Amino acid sequence: MHRRDLLRASAALPLLVAAGPAPMPTPPAPPDTPFDGATVRTLARQLALQPYKAPDSTLPDALKNLDYSAYRSINFDPGQALWRGQAGMKFTAAFFHRGYLYKERVDIYEVAGGRATPVRYASSMFTFDKVSAPTGDLGFAGFRLHYPLNRNDYFDEVCAFLGASYFRAIAKGQGYGMSARGLAINTADPKGEEFPLFKAFWLERPTADSDVMVVHALLDSASTTAAYRFTIRPGEETVFDTESAIFPRTDLTQPGLAPMTSMYLFDANDRRGFDDWRAAVHDSTGLELRTGRDEHIWRPLTNPRDLQISAFADISPRAFGLMQRARAFTDYQDLEARYEKRPSLWVEPIGDWGEGVTELVEIPSDEEVNDNMVGFWRPKDPLKAKGEYLLNYRLHWCWAAPGEVRLGQVMQTRCGVSANGKNRQFVIDFVGPALKAWKGDAPPALDVGCDKGKIVNAVTEPNPDITGWRISIEHDPQGNKVVELHARLMDGDKPLTETWVYRWTPV
Repeated sequence: MHRRDLLRASAALPLLVAAGPAPMPTPPAPPDTPFDGATVRTLARQLALQPYKAPDSTLPDALKNLDYSAYRSINFDPGQALWRGQAGMKFTAAFFHRGYLYKERVDIYEVAGGRATPVRYASSMFTFDKVSAPTGDLGFAGFRLHYPLNRNDYFDEVCAFLGASYFRAIAKGQGYGMSARGLAINTADPKGEEFPLFKAFWLERPTADSDVMVVHALLDSASTTAAYRFTIRPGEETVFDTESAIFPRTDLTQPGLAPMTSMYLFDANDRRGFDDWRAAVHDSTGLELRTGRDEHIWRPLTNPRDLQISAFADISPRAFGLMQRARAFTDYQDLEARYEKRPSLWVEPIGDWGEGVTELVEIPSDEEVNDNMVGFWRPKDPLKAKGEYLLNYRLHWCWAAPGEVRLGQVMQTRCGVSANGKNRQFVIDFVGPALKAWKGDAPPALDVGCDKGKIVNAVTEPNPDITGWRISIEHDPQGNKVVELHARLMDGDKPLTETWVYRWTPV
């Protein structure tokens, strides 16, 4: 199973089915056992001392040979959702069937009163249209949570844990888009990426009228195990407080921590020859960073001809995320996809993450069903075998990065051939409180540069239509195939805007 297969299927089945490989059939804990906050971490620590066992994907022929249409015809009966109809309960849990690409079993437990009880599979929990109902205890492929997010009288799907260690969520008014993962290993490595699996989940039964839900997860792969605790708070932004403990079986030289995946096909800065009636197609506009030095950085995404990896060195990062900034229907004109309603995902580290890099991987793609953007934190030092690594962070599924930001931010990046037909023209629009408050007689100072080629012209001018400022940069690549550019507006030695950074490659 490759990322493209996993994410293509996930995008094609956004609300009905799970994506990707998942866990082994043997429950990691016996039925109806004691459970506390240390249970899953203890299981992960013990599992790391054992040889890895590949997941069992045994299924009846009728299920393992399903095509997409037949698999989509298998639907969970909402009347049998966990906690449905219980007085005052604001959460329910529904489950995904195994089959098609999703053959491996996920064990799911309900936790209540300090005891963990398996959620038992029964074929009667599902309706089967194009498939005969199977027999036996087949287990599940994943689960999703419902909550009255937009209306008090309707339970919306707010998050789903579906395939490998992927999961996704939405805030109020949003629709599904990008995904998070528990852990990434060897992303973009020519030898191939390793996909850890969430092999079991424990769902804590919420108390009546609670707006908070706790999910525990056990992760397993050839290289590592890990334990996760997600405290989920749906709302205007949906927040996952995430506590993790990683127990490597082998040295992890290329771990990706707090990883996320998104889709970028084209926009005004990078259409790459797409003959499409829409103005833009993407789940995320760019990578936003707040460094340990409190520098604000904006890196617009591109859909490159060849795979590109960008690394932003940092110490104790404050936050990072793949963000969707274009929020008007007219930015896309797509009545079906509604890209303007896709969530941004903002990672807020808790504690000191030390030295490392925020890494962005951009994978070439010709179709909008491929999640071809990957972002994560990679620590400077490897995670050593037989070690124990604790990592806590907060995931914000949101419209924009939380907190007040006075600095000007990039509203749009455009790129095209310059007037002489030889150079590249970059046009960047900035908006924000600091720019609205600018009272100088002259335009703000421009800090602009490149690592290769030559800046032959750069102009700053007000853009009254957005109450902001525009920077126009003409750049001569001088035959270089990869160029790094940066620009920002300054008030003396103080930045008025975030730093726009851009990697240009020939289209």
